[in-house]
Amino acid sequence: MAHEIYRVMTFEKVAPFTLRVHFDDGVSQLIDFRPVLKGELYGPLQDPSLFDQFQIDPEVYTLVCPKISADFDPAILHNWPESSPALKALAEKWVSKNQGTTRA
Repeated sequence: MAHEIYRVMTFEKVAPFTLRVHFDDGVSQLIDFRPVLKGELYGPLQDPSLFDQFQIDPEVYTLVCPKISADFDPAILHNWPESSPALKALAEKWVSKNQGTTRA
């Protein structure tokens, strides 16, 4: 199965933890990141001052927060309505792992 390749071209903050992301194929997505800002990698982005540091990596055209080396795959962002439920489920597992509990 081939991995789709998309480039983030621009983005703008439209609300706290919410960005409108524009891609090279003309698609844009309105993304509320709050449900996935969990765990060791994305949890620090709950701090608005860190979240506001997102920028576009000029080499791979993805959203990256360089201060904590967190980024999001452009294909996941491009297909957010389809891909976000799986990412949200993973984020819940990250929280459970950090709390030392398991969920069925």
